This record gives sequence, structure tokens and C-alpha cells, in this order.
Amino acid sequence: MADFHFVADYEALVAKLVATLPLDEAMAVAVGGDFERTGKTEAAIVRHFGLRDGMSLVDLGCGSGRLAWALGQTMRLDYLGIDIVQALLDYAATRSPRTYRFVLNRTLDIPARDASADIVCAFSVFTHLLHHESYLYMEDIRRVLRPGGRLLFSFLEFADPEHWVEFSGTVLAQRHNMLPHLNQFIERNAIDLWADRLGYEREAFIDGSAAPWGDAPNLRQALAVFRKP
Repeated sequence: MADFHFVADYEALVAKLVATLPLDEAMAVAVGGDFERTGKTEAAIVRHFGLRDGMSLVDLGCGSGRLAWALGQTMRLDYLGIDIVQALLDYAATRSPRTYRFVLNRTLDIPARDASADIVCAFSVFTHLLHHESYLYMEDIRRVLRPGGRLLFSFLEFADPEHWVEFSGTVLAQRHNMLPHLNQFIERNAIDLWADRLGYEREAFIDGSAAPWGDAPNLRQALAVFRKP
């Protein structure tokens, strides 16, 4: 499969941040800022949905490793972090246990064995992909999950007033030809349709404002939770 449409732009952004900011700050800004707070929130989410010591977790779009850092404080895991920018992965490895693995991957599949993961999470990933790309990822994630395993991913939807603010900002940026990246919205009925076609069982949709695990600003996206039967 071809590289994502935004790989070159994201690599250029990361390189610019590294050239102009202290490394820790650059690596935080590259994934939306608030590195430790967001990492702790993501960790609380995956634990809430069943992650325990000894399990296998695939962190799709792991970025500079905020979730890996947070989990690495207390958990022994078979952890696999995947991203499209090597500089982010290199930094993530320095903030995580040596047993955690990080892999560069620019295709719409998961570099993992069949039925090898208990949980696959994708925070702020499908929010930047075209719909068919998200669908293909969901298809391959099902292959990678063990029976009973869960897929967790965050998404933006028009019905949420906070998400509408994000859409309005994207419209403004496009109007001035300053669009930094794709912000993709997915409605719940579309997600349900994809999941049904792929053979998932839905466990939950959770509004960003109703989340019980914290309020990191860039994790006020909605959350979808699906299970492989």
C-alpha cells in the first residue's frame, strides 16, 4: 500500500519542531501538547476497558510515546507502538521500558501476528484519516485481536458542540489556505455500519464530555469501544 497522504508534511513538522524547540517540548507539541497529562488519561482509558499486567497492547499512532510512558510507570506489558515518523518512535523508546517495542509502519495494516493482541487502541488517529483508511485499519485490527479482544479509538462527531468548534477552526484554516492537516469527522451510524460489516460487537460510545477518566484537553474526543467475538 502507498504511504499516507500526510507523511511528508508530518515529518517536516516534527523536524521543524526539533530544530526550534528543546527536545522534550518538541516531542510534546508534535502530538498535541500536554504529554504527561494526556498519557495518564490514555492509560486510564485502556485500564478502564480491561488492560492488565501481562496483556498485549497495540498502540496505533503512538506518536512520541505518551501512553507508553504512562503505562511504563507501573505495568508489565507486551506493548507494541506504531507510528509513521521515526523521530517520534526514537523518542518514545527513550521514555519507555526497554521491553516495549516501537515500529515504523506506513501501510494500512498492523505489523502483528493473527490473534496476538488483547487491546488495540488508536487515540487521535482516525480523526486524521480518510474514511476508507480507517475502515481498512479496523479490518486488520480485527485480525490482530484475540477473541474477546477490544478495539478502542477516539473520534470527532458533528453532534458534539466542542467538536463543532474544531470543525469551525478547520473551515477557517481552509478559507485562508492554512490547513495544517486533515481533521476527519465520523458519525456513529457510520462507525456502527463499518463494525457490523467487519464482525465487531459494539460495547460503548462515550461522549468526550462524559468520560470518567479525566479531562486532558486533546482527549475530549468521543470514544468508540468494540469487541471481537
